[in-house]
Amino acid sequence: MKNVAVIGTGYVGLVTGTCLAEIGHKVICVDIDKNKIENLIKGIIPIYEPGLEELVKKNFENKSLVFTTNINEAISKSEVVFIAVGTPPMSDGSVNLEYVKSAAESIGKAMNGYKVIVNKSTVPIGTGDVVSRIISAHYKGEFDIVSNPEFLREGSAVDDFMNPDRIVIGNGGEKGQKVMLDLYAPLSGERVMTNIKTAEMIKYASNAYLATSISFINSIANICEKVGADVTEVAQGMRLDKRIGKYAFLNAGVGYGGSCFPKDVKGLIQIAHENNVGFDILESVEATNEAQKKSLLPKIQQLIGENLSGKKIALWGLAFKAETDD
Repeated sequence: MKNVAVIGTGYVGLVTGTCLAEIGHKVICVDIDKNKIENLIKGIIPIYEPGLEELVKKNFENKSLVFTTNINEAISKSEVVFIAVGTPPMSDGSVNLEYVKSAAESIGKAMNGYKVIVNKSTVPIGTGDVVSRIISAHYKGEFDIVSNPEFLREGSAVDDFMNPDRIVIGNGGEKGQKVMLDLYAPLSGERVMTNIKTAEMIKYASNAYLATSISFINSIANICEKVGADVTEVAQGMRLDKRIGKYAFLNAGVGYGGSCFPKDVKGLIQIAHENNVGFDILESVEATNEAQKKSLLPKIQQLIGENLSGKKIALWGLAFKAETDD
């Protein structure tokens, strides 16, 4: 059993903290939002995720999961500290690290011995070094920084955490790696042991690849409409190729959305620009997605006429996807 602090009770932080408690650890979830913490203590969950509410209440009642606004106490009592704060995009597509840096500063000021500091938030390559420098400015003792990206899908996040495809652990020190391997010992999934920057890139590369497959199949769908082919059957035929697979992101539609793909595609493009690397493929993926969002209007006009003024149009389904409230 490890004593764990999770900074941030948003989507990633709450799921991570709750599931770590469920597999046997003592977890303190901390947030600066007093109202959110008070609600969590009352059993009021800020998001809908299948199975999450039950696990929060169960582990809170057996005292393996605690909620607090006292970040100093949470850090001082813990051996492992997760940073799971928001990393919103800025106007140029780059990632806002304000909350990550603030969390790192709080950690540095509260350090009272060796700890493993884990970046769970999706952050640009090199953020591990940034966090390390901030903590070192306030604490001169030993600590390890780990990049441990999340691969949670909205609507199945609890299951994704409890039954992962892989667990990526980016860290250069044996001590930090051992702590992380012990932390995740109850879970299945292949362990990917690498350095911090590679782990940070794995997250971006994974989401960029999935977004690419969505823009690809939407381009195929547009051709199918012109030539009289059925894109659903095309996708079905493609998935039977073992090199592509039955879970491939090949559902044609009006483009990708959500909280991850748009942000991470823009973020990786910006990272490429900052390093003078051309990334024409990913820029085309984003351009294709932007164009695909507008593809619905001509279809509506074809059905009910060019002039939509005064027409009533029903939208079936407002959630991001099934089993979410996003």
